[in-house]
Amino acid sequence: MTLMKTLAAATTGLMLLSCAATAQDKGAIKIVTQSPLSGQQSVAGEGIMLGAQLAVAQFAKQLTDMGFQLSLQPEDDQATPNVGVANANRILNDPAVLGVVGHYNSGVAIPSSEVYAKDNLAMVSPANTNPAITDRETTRAIANRICGRDDVQGPAGANFATDTLKAKKVYIINDKSAYGSGIAQTFEAAIRKSGANVILSTGMDQNETDFSSILNRARVDQPDLVYYGGTYPQGGLIIKQMRQKGLKAAFLGGDGLDSGDLQKIAGPENMTNAYFTTTALPLSQMPAAAAFAQAYKAKFNKDPEVYSAYGYDSARVVIEAIVAAAKAKGGAMPSRAAVAAAVREVKFDGVTGPVAFNNRGDIASAKYVVIEAGKSADANKIVKVIDVAAPGGS
Repeated sequence: MTLMKTLAAATTGLMLLSCAATAQDKGAIKIVTQSPLSGQQSVAGEGIMLGAQLAVAQFAKQLTDMGFQLSLQPEDDQATPNVGVANANRILNDPAVLGVVGHYNSGVAIPSSEVYAKDNLAMVSPANTNPAITDRETTRAIANRICGRDDVQGPAGANFATDTLKAKKVYIINDKSAYGSGIAQTFEAAIRKSGANVILSTGMDQNETDFSSILNRARVDQPDLVYYGGTYPQGGLIIKQMRQKGLKAAFLGGDGLDSGDLQKIAGPENMTNAYFTTTALPLSQMPAAAAFAQAYKAKFNKDPEVYSAYGYDSARVVIEAIVAAAKAKGGAMPSRAAVAAAVREVKFDGVTGPVAFNNRGDIASAKYVVIEAGKSADANKIVKVIDVAAPGGS
């Protein structure tokens, strides 16, 4: 199904949900998803949107039984900060919107959440790992995430690089985004502390597709490891060009590489000695994922993407918070501030694991996974899984 057809199906589904409203109509409530639905990162963004759409379809009854009409409004942030902020300003002016599921890119989520905070609009992120998402005082009341943080993920990658890969000479490249530069910095600080020699640490424009200048130098320096802070479209190209130039160094990156499209871009024949860390636990490691994956496939005729389950649980968090805030108000329409406060009290066993937040909006405990990338996403192997409590907060 094409993305446009998917959106059309989503709209039809949402109209049916609206028709299901009871005679006691207390008004419309919208949950918005913000993720890239066009461009190179649309596969990941669509997966988040569809996960949230499934949650709305399965849990809307709690609100329709109370007399509200719940719908999901997908927004395309194009993985671009300016677009995300423009969408956020438009969303903020719609009083029916009581929660946001998003974003995919930390560089979009950080400025967009500053907009949401102006009117206490809750944001629950399925995928944003930059520490600034929840560390800023300005957005502390509304910003939440159900995935891990880069100040844990980066050091976990560095530990794997030194202890398992035995890397002593390291190249570090980042895409200059908030996510890419952030995770690269946490990785670099940790691997320097371990005693490894960082020969090169540099940023590349997010639109760069030719990495010859760096990789030609690498042919001379012969690093043991090339670490990349960024997302799968560029990460796949770096792997491909490394192998085309005969570089056999290990390749490692963060969860931005966690996509079924990584191997398609890099080429299956080039997927040797390639690894990434991720905060998105593979479905095979989620006890409740079988039913979720079956329902997802039945509804959308495709398998879940990497962050689909996280989009699903994020939307469920928002729905549970709206229900709790409405009940606290005697069944009346809740305020945005009440919903944002209720998010921090939500607790349930989700598809992704136990969902509960600390006072900063971080999930209380997150899983971090090291993956050896195979010739296809189905061939990926889990190297290790660690469960780490969120740093800071209470």
